[in-house]
Amino acid sequence: MTTFYFIILLPITISFLAASILTPICIHILKKIGLFDDPKLRKHPGVIHTKPIPRGGGIPLFLGVFITALYFLPINGITISLFIASFISLVVGVLDDKFDISPYIRFVINILSAALVVFNGVGVPFITNPFAPSVLHLDTIALFSFGTITIYLSHIVSLLWIAWVINMLNWSKGVDGQMPGIVAISATVIGLLSLRYTLLDPLSITSAKLSFIIAGSALGFLLFNYYPARIFPGYGATSIYLLLAVASLLSSAKLATAILVMGIPMVDGLFTIIRRIVSGRSPFWHDKKHLHHLLLELGLSQKHIALFYWSISAILGALSLTLSSSGKFFAIVMLGVLVGGTLLFLHVALRKNS
Repeated sequence: MTTFYFIILLPITISFLAASILTPICIHILKKIGLFDDPKLRKHPGVIHTKPIPRGGGIPLFLGVFITALYFLPINGITISLFIASFISLVVGVLDDKFDISPYIRFVINILSAALVVFNGVGVPFITNPFAPSVLHLDTIALFSFGTITIYLSHIVSLLWIAWVINMLNWSKGVDGQMPGIVAISATVIGLLSLRYTLLDPLSITSAKLSFIIAGSALGFLLFNYYPARIFPGYGATSIYLLLAVASLLSSAKLATAILVMGIPMVDGLFTIIRRIVSGRSPFWHDKKHLHHLLLELGLSQKHIALFYWSISAILGALSLTLSSSGKFFAIVMLGVLVGGTLLFLHVALRKNS
């Protein structure tokens, strides 16, 4: 019962209340300073709204987590570096919301923010072998050294994972309510899984609390981002994506679970990168061919698309809590085949009809 109150209920409730109170305040301030996403002025192919909407939702998302974390999370090197990195992502993201910074600059900032966390102790020390009762220790595989600093495979995998989650979730905010719902479900699943390891790994408690804090903040923000949205997340929401990516690393390397619960955005992101490269375009430049755009072309409403993403994430999340390592591996492979095949079919079918 103590675990339920102090690791789950209080963190998620307080962060929910903080975000739900701060979001309308931020909407008012953003309108005052003129930070809008105006479809008439912003030349972005993925824009689907028709009137100016305040852009800067990363601010209440971050503050909802940060305020709650001050009470529930320990103050140590990991949490200090984590929130510094998250704040850097927020600042750069809000500047992008206003001035549309180059995606290459944003990507470099993402890598630097991730590096700040990774080199303060957050990483993927091992991955479980899905075919045998063994693990591969990534933190023992040295790649190269700079003086007294040695770079291990675990550092590289961790950097790539955090940067990937940031970009993948950023691509998954195309319709109202889509992203905060995915984040809330993913964070809840990661939090529940973390509770299994609290006796074996002290960082699991931090991971669980942080996960439920993220879930609460995302739900508080969702109240104002669900269709018709009163505020958009903007690129400043990368701050909470970074926090979620780190939460999935803080204990027992729950990568398979995170990959499965965020499976639809993951496959869509990989398909997007491959599609853009094959067509001779930079993977960093925007288009209007993500899965949610294709579903809009099929006639689904923004509400239905958001509910579709939430439902699949919830189903996959529940499944991930019951599967073994080998079961998760085969589920991920099947998901990749099914979603990838669906994306390919929709691209071909819609191109013929256009």
